[in-house]
Amino acid sequence: CGGSVSDSSGVLQSPSYPGSYPNDADCVWEIQVENNFRVTLTFRDIAMQSGTCQHDYIEVYDGPLHSSPLLGRFCSGSFPTYVSSSNMMSVRFHSDSRYSFRGFQAHYSSIPAGHNTTIRCLPDYMHVVVSRRYLQAQGYSAQRVTLSDNRCRPTVTPQEVVFNIPYSGCGTTQEENNDTINYSNTIRVASSRYVIKRKKNINLHVSCKMLRKSWQQVMYAAEDTVEVNEFQFGRYDMNITFYDSPAFQRQVRSSPYYIDLNQNLYLQACLHSSDPNLKVVVDTCVASPDPRDFNTLAYYLVRNGCPRDSSYATYYSPSSHFARFKFNAFEFMSRHPSVYLKCQMLVCRLGDFSSHCYRGCSSRAKRDTSSAEEEVDVVVGPLQLRGGDAQS
Repeated sequence: CGGSVSDSSGVLQSPSYPGSYPNDADCVWEIQVENNFRVTLTFRDIAMQSGTCQHDYIEVYDGPLHSSPLLGRFCSGSFPTYVSSSNMMSVRFHSDSRYSFRGFQAHYSSIPAGHNTTIRCLPDYMHVVVSRRYLQAQGYSAQRVTLSDNRCRPTVTPQEVVFNIPYSGCGTTQEENNDTINYSNTIRVASSRYVIKRKKNINLHVSCKMLRKSWQQVMYAAEDTVEVNEFQFGRYDMNITFYDSPAFQRQVRSSPYYIDLNQNLYLQACLHSSDPNLKVVVDTCVASPDPRDFNTLAYYLVRNGCPRDSSYATYYSPSSHFARFKFNAFEFMSRHPSVYLKCQMLVCRLGDFSSHCYRGCSSRAKRDTSSAEEEVDVVVGPLQLRGGDAQS
């Protein structure tokens, strides 16, 4: 149960709904819609153990589970509706080992944010767009919009003022706290170039915050002049590529990748980010013949940093943005035409020796990552046995 949801609308429901949900369930759905949209969630049915909601309950969070405000916790009563302040919302369903009921069903959809300023956190820069119509309505000129570093100029079109703000330049600062790695800058809107002024300047503080499993984008206006609150969530840009040898010089570009049983397979995960102070490691890799189902028939190569397959091994990497590893093609491929891999990568601060990137094999519970870590899922494949060995 649970998982990542990215459709613009859909239905969430407890396991086995409308039948009784199982005991000891703990499901988390992460709903992420398009940038500059909001998530609205309405519950249509709730039938759970009522009372103090200590045993069975539903929780709704305004963003990622571990780093966002709790919008509501309940187990009975009326059918509430929640609206996120960002393009992301998390829903958690928990049951204990006592009683079981019908559970819940809820419908979610996306709605436009309706703001005149938008922001996207891309791998190498912040992309910020300010509406010229909005500036003019407030009495400001597009020619008076600048960054802290005046050398980094925006692109001004008839409709918009567009900034592409790099994470490692143009006055962008970097800060680390308990939950996030923050990249911040300030867009300044001056009211006048003359000796006196009667309107306040606007300081629009823009930041991309690295959270567990996401980039969080934050925007607000200082000096109590223009109220803009913008939160967006995205994903790290990560890919995994096969190589033909442990030298990791030639990529395998064919798809599907035809291989022999017990053949050595060499893979490299690559994090695309302009921040040099990040490290990526392989946390979990599981194989399945179905790219949509890694539960029914699954084989773990490594789990929580602990190798589960004797042929799994890691290699030295010349860059902290790369993670290199290998394993041997295994036997259940002979019963299925294709095999897919789903690998969960951890991204941590370089040199943070308290993080799981440096601690290696861990028996921690799922989602128990430390302060400045992010998990990214990547699916690769298919792999197929060469020649006539593959059987459907």
